[in-house]
Amino acid sequence: MYPMHGAGVIEAIEEKEFLGQVEQYYILRMPYGGEMKVMIPVSKIDNLGIRGTIEVNSVERVLQILRYEKERQTESWNKRYRENLDKLKGGDIYQVADVVGELLYFEREKGLSTGERKMYDTAKHILVSELLLVGASGEEELENLLTSLSKKASS
Repeated sequence: MYPMHGAGVIEAIEEKEFLGQVEQYYILRMPYGGEMKVMIPVSKIDNLGIRGTIEVNSVERVLQILRYEKERQTESWNKRYRENLDKLKGGDIYQVADVVGELLYFEREKGLSTGERKMYDTAKHILVSELLLVGASGEEELENLLTSLSKKASS
């Protein structure tokens, strides 16, 4: 799991030379959203917040967070945005699910600004990529779940 990018599969470890330095890189394939490949220096893996994916038995907790009604009316847009961005950068799947759920709540109550809509799309991508990778559901089923939550949010 690569914060702000989503879940991927390490396909190889390769040595590459960059600016005269030879270093080992993980070659990470990101299967959800376009089959992107990312090279991550092995030496920086801890600094980047990369972690293993959740276990399948943790999926229900993630889905419960999504279904839970959020309400944070007292915060300003800027403060809420910064807090949500910090949650996404942290890479914790439960925090990402909280961001998705909270933005669905705000979509229902007030609508989302362009910045929050982009954040929602990023958070949704991160969440779905990990849930797909752990085999929680199929892509269509996860998209349907989020669509139904979104429709619930707009009713």
